Amino acid sequence: MPARARAIKSDLARVDKLRDEDIDYTDIPELDDDVFSQPLVSWPPRKAPITIRVDADVLEWFKRQGRGYQTRINQVLRRYMDVAGKSARSKPRTSSRPSRRAPKRAR
Repeated sequence: MPARARAIKSDLARVDKLRDEDIDYTDIPELDDDVFSQPLVSWPPRKAPITIRVDADVLEWFKRQGRGYQTRINQVLRRYMDVAGKSARSKPRTSSRPSRRAPKRAR
């Protein structure tokens, strides 16, 4: 067992022996209704299931990072969105490239 784990384990036995009256709570603020009136963090936005095509090496790189690769992809996209700024979000998309879709055939 590592030294740090031994130190924590031995300290836990000492803490377990303490009585409530022996614990100093003076440095902890009182918990009242104001504490719980505002959330500590904002609730994450709703996720939308999508199908997206990415380069195989990009997907493999994210997967190699371990569990949660889809969350990390979302974080990268959100960071890009934040850095690009609102001006990029408000502009209509225009493309100089021709469409890659084949024209629909008449039946």
